[in-house]
Amino acid sequence: MTPETDILPFIPQRQPFVMIGQLVACDENGATTKFEVEPSNFFSENGELKEPALVENIAQTAAARIGYICHKENKPVPIGYIAAVQNLVIRRLPKAGETLETEIVIKNQVMHVTIITGTIKVNGITIADCEMKIFIQSNT
Repeated sequence: MTPETDILPFIPQRQPFVMIGQLVACDENGATTKFEVEPSNFFSENGELKEPALVENIAQTAAARIGYICHKENKPVPIGYIAAVQNLVIRRLPKAGETLETEIVIKNQVMHVTIITGTIKVNGITIADCEMKIFIQSNT
């Protein structure tokens, strides 16, 4: 796929809660996004992006993946909900001006529940990761 810079068609979130900026890669196994941390971000405090934004960044990367796939298949983009976050490790908070590179990998998908692993890197160094269960609302 070519990088998608307008990610809004693929996710249900709108400003000020958009925590991804570009869909870089997407396939049946996962997705990668980029996001530049702005000092004015809703979740920024003292020049750092806070923990809830990192969890949301991983979830929105997963949302962008399914949204992109549905968009290409001319299907409605479903809404997903974070059902659980496990083994969350935050090594440091990103600073304003840094670019997050987030990768999600699908571990398992059963009916309307998708289990992913998510990793956030800055300059190639992992700053956060977790496992996440996402419930996808049926469009039928």
